Amino acid sequence: MGRGRAKAKQIKVARKLKYYSPDTDLNRLQQELGADAHKSGPSDPYDDEPDYSAYADKYNVDDDDEYEN
Repeated sequence: MGRGRAKAKQIKVARKLKYYSPDTDLNRLQQELGADAHKSGPSDPYDDEPDYSAYADKYNVDDDDEYEN
């Protein structure tokens, strides 16, 4: 019988979370995340990968080319 108040409170909290949108301080967020202010744009996570383009040209073979006479 006591479930009504608990459910009503859960609904109230859920609505508050859904519709509440605080003002976001983007500068403060940037400081908290430790972002470097001097960098421009996102860095490429694959910059440290070696260049495999020479191997791609050498070893890339189409399956259709193997079976032609």
